[in-house]
Amino acid sequence: MIATFCRDRGLKHQTRQVQAIWPNGKYETYRVHCFSDAASAAPFLDHFEGLMFDPRRDRENGKVRGVWRRTGEYAPVLDLGPLSVPKILRS
Repeated sequence: MIATFCRDRGLKHQTRQVQAIWPNGKYETYRVHCFSDAASAAPFLDHFEGLMFDPRRDRENGKVRGVWRRTGEYAPVLDLGPLSVPKILRS
């Protein structure tokens, strides 16, 4: 669904993974869809919702292999626009 959406709109992106860690020690691996600029990411964000991630700001001082130090309380992401985690996989 994501590949089709981007292809149909001519959006070039790369998919990466980042480890997100909250202050309470909870962590998750997130799949991040990277675009060259915010204007290219806007249609994707409008359709799929989600969270903005800026590697220069959100990874430990911009380290390539740095983790995403989240703030606030952990909450699982179960629905992103038309995508959702099946009920059987929700804990």
